[in-house]
Amino acid sequence: MWRSFFQPYHLIIVQDGDPSKVIKVPEGFDYEFYNRNDINKILGPKASCISFKDSACRCFGYMVSKKKYIYTIDDDCFVAKDPTGKEINALEQHIKNLLSPSSRFFFNTLYDPYIEGADFVRGYPFSLREGVPTAVSHGLWLNIPDYDAPTQLVKPLERNTR
Repeated sequence: MWRSFFQPYHLIIVQDGDPSKVIKVPEGFDYEFYNRNDINKILGPKASCISFKDSACRCFGYMVSKKKYIYTIDDDCFVAKDPTGKEINALEQHIKNLLSPSSRFFFNTLYDPYIEGADFVRGYPFSLREGVPTAVSHGLWLNIPDYDAPTQLVKPLERNTR
């Protein structure tokens, strides 16, 4: 389901779990593949800094990547669809987020808070809403926006569909 979104890019696949399990990557992708055994060989005694008890194994992908943008995804993430049934290109949305301003200390989980009529999520300081260049786009939020209590009261029926 991700093929059309990921095929143009170089993939770094880090397998978590049992390295003896064979992972089949479909044909047509430009990729590097690593599992625990590979990381042990590459990092030697320092390999323990890459945890395989949680999602932190993706840190190895960050370490070996030479790309300007890095997008990580778990194996249980699925392509979302907009209300018309069209698939949403989450990768494209993250790149748009990275090209939009952000604040120094917080990231707004709604898409492009700088468009007219947009609001900031709960806890976002009013003094920081002018923005600076974005360094990380983390997570995409569909359906009910993560607004603070006053904004939720004013906009109880608003839904995020992008």
